[in-house]
Amino acid sequence: MSWTRLREILSVQQRITATFQQRDGRTLHVRKATVAEPALRRIYDALELNAAPGGIQKLTV
Repeated sequence: MSWTRLREILSVQQRITATFQQRDGRTLHVRKATVAEPALRRIYDALELNAAPGGIQKLTV
């Protein structure tokens, strides 16, 4: 596999932040990775890495 193709596969997954306004006026930010596509999943499996890097992070401000 070429480096160009590998970079194309790796570039698909992103981290997304959803922001919610709570009843008490504070803001909740939830951050998580998108689901890995099959080609990316195979790379993660071969490297024994978690397909959801960073897990789910919640921050209330």
